Amino acid sequence: MTRTPTANLRAAVLGLGMMGRHHARILQALPGVTFAGAVDPAGDRHDAVRDPALVFATLEQLLDSGPLDMAVVALPTEEHLPTALALADAGVGMLIEKPLAASTADAEQIIAAIHRRGLPAAVGHVERFNPSLLALREKLGEGLLGDVFLVATERVGPFPERIRDVGVVKDLATHDLDIVSWVAGAPIATVSAQTAHRTGRPHEDLVLVNGRLASDVPFNTIVDWLTPTKTRRTRVLGDRGMLVAETVTADLTFYENGKVTSDWSSSQALRGVSEGNATRYALARSEPIRSELEAFRDLVAGDLDAPVVTLAQGLAAVRSAEAVLESARRGETVRIPA
Repeated sequence: MTRTPTANLRAAVLGLGMMGRHHARILQALPGVTFAGAVDPAGDRHDAVRDPALVFATLEQLLDSGPLDMAVVALPTEEHLPTALALADAGVGMLIEKPLAASTADAEQIIAAIHRRGLPAAVGHVERFNPSLLALREKLGEGLLGDVFLVATERVGPFPERIRDVGVVKDLATHDLDIVSWVAGAPIATVSAQTAHRTGRPHEDLVLVNGRLASDVPFNTIVDWLTPTKTRRTRVLGDRGMLVAETVTADLTFYENGKVTSDWSSSQALRGVSEGNATRYALARSEPIRSELEAFRDLVAGDLDAPVVTLAQGLAAVRSAEAVLESARRGETVRIPA
């Protein structure tokens, strides 16, 4: 449960694109927060900021306008490093949209700068705040599925014109690489991947990943910008059935294994599954990005138990993404160091 905020934190958004405009919309009405402004050299093309005087062309102009407690970095990935270093120098806590950085080396440099200043920081893996995935993880923790056999994700849809600097692995698959580790409670140990380039861009537009977690649970992920319909699905298969989270609609369904009867003797009968009852859970739905910002606000206000995605977790997603690209390039299974 989100606590009642006691601080009045000055907050800003850097970048007013697809994600930044939503951060700006929510921050302007978030309890415990005063909206200090937004930065975008292209201006407020989505009319996300109510007061035009709070739209700045540069970070320097924003910082000159008054002190900041927290900022959301919703810029192209290659701009994360210089922006995070500038915010760290200014003593500003930051929520950096995923991926944390364009490379492991950049991510480590960001983390070092933030730690040197002792600043609150988090990474914007917003799917962790999706009601269906939160409920799925809770059900797994309760042992609903028994032994987990497989975690599988699918994230496909048309190409988004907003993306210029990375391919599907770093833009989208970082969601899934984080999800499979988070819901199953174990880091990724190995990945084997294949990519495709079908739209004439320098970066991959399709990736297929097979892998194994450190807990010995296998996983697979498919991500592309080639499918004409949008699908966002996480499926966990276990001894007692299957949980399926549809994150676009925030639905979670449990498909129970049925009771198998057989006339064969116990020595002849094979253990198997059959279709049983299906339960679609009634979930309390809240906007994931709002829940993410509430958690980050609470962290900045001093709540060290706020459920944010940590810098270390963001770094793990970047490392996993690099391993996926390395595996596809080499045509080999890649082990990710613990």
